[in-house]
Amino acid sequence: MRLPVLLQAPADPIPVRPIRIDADTTPRRLTLRVMAAAPRQIWPASILLVMHQIGESLVPVIMGFAIDQAVATGDPVRLALCVALLGADFALLSYSYRFGSRFGLLGIEAVQHRLRTLVADRLLDPKGVKGRAGLPGVSLSIASSDVTNLARAVSIVPWPAGELAAVLLCGTVLMVLSWELGLIVLLGVPLLLFIMDRAGGPLRRRSHDQSALAGEASGKAADLLAGYRVLSGLGAQAAAADRYRKASRDALDGSLHAAGAQGVYTGSMNLASGLFVAGLALVAGLRAWNGDLTIGQLITVVGLTQFIMGPLGTLAKNAGTVWAAALASAERVLSILQLPPHDAAHGTAIPEPGDGKLSLAGVRTANLDGLDLDVAPGECVGLRAAPAAAADLAALLSASAEPDAGTVTWQGRPFSEYDLEALRRTVLVVPHHAALFDGTILDNVGLLTADRAAVDKALDAADCAEIIDAAPDGLQTEVGEDGLRLSGGQRQRIALARALAQEPPLLVLQDPTTAVDSVTESRIAERLREARGTRSTLLITDAPALLAVCDRVVDLRTPDLPEETA
Repeated sequence: MRLPVLLQAPADPIPVRPIRIDADTTPRRLTLRVMAAAPRQIWPASILLVMHQIGESLVPVIMGFAIDQAVATGDPVRLALCVALLGADFALLSYSYRFGSRFGLLGIEAVQHRLRTLVADRLLDPKGVKGRAGLPGVSLSIASSDVTNLARAVSIVPWPAGELAAVLLCGTVLMVLSWELGLIVLLGVPLLLFIMDRAGGPLRRRSHDQSALAGEASGKAADLLAGYRVLSGLGAQAAAADRYRKASRDALDGSLHAAGAQGVYTGSMNLASGLFVAGLALVAGLRAWNGDLTIGQLITVVGLTQFIMGPLGTLAKNAGTVWAAALASAERVLSILQLPPHDAAHGTAIPEPGDGKLSLAGVRTANLDGLDLDVAPGECVGLRAAPAAAADLAALLSASAEPDAGTVTWQGRPFSEYDLEALRRTVLVVPHHAALFDGTILDNVGLLTADRAAVDKALDAADCAEIIDAAPDGLQTEVGEDGLRLSGGQRQRIALARALAQEPPLLVLQDPTTAVDSVTESRIAERLREARGTRSTLLITDAPALLAVCDRVVDLRTPDLPEETA
């Protein structure tokens, strides 16, 4: 039986305050909003960490009091009380830090999860995004390391709050003992913090450059792995490795420069803190030499002087280094979050259940010149087109693009009037390069349906029996990231089976069998019509076997041939 753990992270994501992102959001504003995003965790963390630093500060005060009031007088009762007071103080500083740090880390993790989901939602927006989001590896770098750096900005609130509380308490105690000592602390600390902020500028620039170089190297590495088989076939592994080696070297140089800048910054701030503490100790020593301080008070001053160096040193890291890295990462995170949606004008209509008619009238794009095309309910239409024209048509039918002229309608209504996700479930477009997800064959084919009978029927129609029989674990065989453990033909058949299993009213397939042999292609063609039944299908392909099973074929590639053939 597992006992409950206090402040253990719950199974569900911890709710945080919404992090507003708009066109006017700057990296600094985003970082400040992130810092304020988890008040339910950060306020308790701040209070507890302040208590911890107060407890730390009180140790030399209690020691000095004990020496003057118990040791010097030889009073055992006072000595026992001072020992008990010291034990209570250590219990306070230990437990307040333990639970304060837990609250703080929970807040950081909660905000980090929220930021990562925001980035993922933006990248996976069904409407797509305008502009270039970067290579997949770059996006991964932003969603991982940059989001982590930005979420650490949450720590700038609780930890420096405790450190500042310690400095202020030390200054107050020293002010009581000697106004000169207190004045040095209360005037010197704000000046030191101002110097920290000014000196952090170069570090912020270095952090941004290092993140960009690391992201570029990650992007090239991801592309290299994705295209490794093609590179092997072309014998271009050496050239690709040289490109990645250069990017990796640039990223390493950027990391070393950023680390060097951080080292110089931290070392300089520690030196400034050390000089500050040394000056404080010098003044205290002179006061004791003149007899203005007792032995206990001198021990208190020396202890506080030694202790205050810790909070001052960590202020340079928590309020300086973390802030600089968060600002640099916030700029890269905003490069994704501020990408506008590709088309924000879609309506909210839901397609009627059942079959419908697809109609394209006078459609013009860069590669389509006044296309007129109808696909009636239950009809299987083949279409031959140049690759660029086929890509334009697939983009139109998947509602990823709008025509320059003409209309695209389903059930008599323009695509723009429909809810985008509902439309895409109804008119399912399977691109030529369909992605598989990391998981098993069954996970991929049954991704959007719980009907096992439909999955089995789709696997048979896509001629996947050979794949399943040869796989070590059958349907439970892992396909790897993007299906890299499968051959090109196997990936195509699994992707085709996944599309067929969803049984959409209209299925659009773009070159679904280019990587399979002719015998397999013929079997797929024969089974495809049966699998689709009375539902509509549009096949964008040049494959004779697939075109042969169509009700009619529309040819856009050869102007001197008839437009339609039965």
